[in-house]
Amino acid sequence: MNNRHIHVLSAILVAVSLALFTYKAHVLGLPLQPKQETQVWNIEAAIKFEPGPAAVKATLRIPGLTPGYAILDESFVSRGFGLTTRSAPAGREAQWTLREAKGSQVLYYRALVYRDASRIAEDTTPAFPEQPLMDDASRAAMEALIAEVRRQSADVASFTTGLLRHINMAERDPYVGVFLRRTSTPVERAHLATVILAGAQIPARLAHGVLLRSETGQVRVESLLEVHDGVQWLYFNPQSLEQGLPRDFLIWWRGDDPIADIDGGTLLDVTLAAQQNLLDSMLIAERRAERLGSHSIDFSLFSLPIATQAVYGVLLMVPIGALVIMLLRNFIGIKTFGTFMPVLVALAFRETRLLWGIVLFAVIVSLGLLIRFYLERLRLLLVPRLTCVLTVVVLLMAGISVLSQKLDIQPGLSIALFPMVIISMTIERMSIVWEERGASEAIQEGIGSLIVAAISYVVMEIAWLKHLMFVFPELLLLVVAATLFAGRYTGYRLLELRRFRALLPQGG
Repeated sequence: MNNRHIHVLSAILVAVSLALFTYKAHVLGLPLQPKQETQVWNIEAAIKFEPGPAAVKATLRIPGLTPGYAILDESFVSRGFGLTTRSAPAGREAQWTLREAKGSQVLYYRALVYRDASRIAEDTTPAFPEQPLMDDASRAAMEALIAEVRRQSADVASFTTGLLRHINMAERDPYVGVFLRRTSTPVERAHLATVILAGAQIPARLAHGVLLRSETGQVRVESLLEVHDGVQWLYFNPQSLEQGLPRDFLIWWRGDDPIADIDGGTLLDVTLAAQQNLLDSMLIAERRAERLGSHSIDFSLFSLPIATQAVYGVLLMVPIGALVIMLLRNFIGIKTFGTFMPVLVALAFRETRLLWGIVLFAVIVSLGLLIRFYLERLRLLLVPRLTCVLTVVVLLMAGISVLSQKLDIQPGLSIALFPMVIISMTIERMSIVWEERGASEAIQEGIGSLIVAAISYVVMEIAWLKHLMFVFPELLLLVVAATLFAGRYTGYRLLELRRFRALLPQGG
């Protein structure tokens, strides 16, 4: 099989891995950092009123289509009231009903919202608005105002900005003065803008919302002007004339209606409050996947039992350790006893910690090697000899554990987690190398195995890497691609440069 086949296969693996990673990270919003938290806001609307003798019907406009934000959870608190939610021109409405109510009543709406850049204005393109009804004098003023603003503008955005500028200067503008009083409020001025824009055949509406800041407490309603330019909705601050939807602005409802109204009651009062909190990003990603109809979370490792998740949290790092060993052996040139022995020893270091792990490994291998040299004199067959070495290794581990207990050295107790079969094979292999190639070579490979195991342990214990491998296991395809690329490397290793140093030209 030629190199081209391997390169194509590796490229496919890399593309699949990065595509899955990008989808899960940027579309579903799975966290890239361990214990990552996301800002969320608890928003609350409290409706107070005095009920009358008849049946009560209280209606509250609640958030629905809010570009830049998504609702994680919402709840309604009402004692004895019937509740229905429905879609409405203003967005969504909640309606509480009760046949008979006594005393002051307080109803609550609470929601948990978070920033979601994928949420955009998804409603359809509106129809052209109908011409507003007004008397002849007002219509003449409106048409003159539209003609003047249109002459000074180039598109819908500049037309709207120019119109708002005229409205904000109502006292000095002869056309706008026909419509507004001196004491008109900003909302009344914004409403006038929607009327004039309707006269210019431009769809427009008011968007009411609150600014979500870090401060906790009551928030006041602010209004923006939404104008559709034929492609998308544009947002304008009717007072400052700034264009664009502020990042911390949560649209609560739209239209000219108030946030709430009541039938069968009086003294209606609505207060809004917001509180910022932090929430696990993984929980938000799960809710986002539900909203998008994605089953990625359902078929991920998070669907496994907690104990099984912990097992895979370790297993997924084994290929990373093997990749480190491959790099150190094939490109650096460090010699080890086998491929998997350093990985398994590195796993054992997770319990003993690095320093104590190296000490215990060196002690048990040294003692086992002495026993192996003695068994060599007995001229045993391979299988009986390995069985004997394995038994001796287990006895040594038990003895070290008992001695550690007596000396109150807690790390010594964790030696039981060492891979005894691998250590037995290491002792056997080390003794063979000792006899065939000398003590220097055997010690060199033993030290190399410890160095590689220590480096693998350090890499495998990187919390960020462990998090990535568990949340995005498809990244292991990158490991496969890397091993395919490295599988046919036959060049010099870094440590071999010293070996061939004598071949370099003198004085070079």
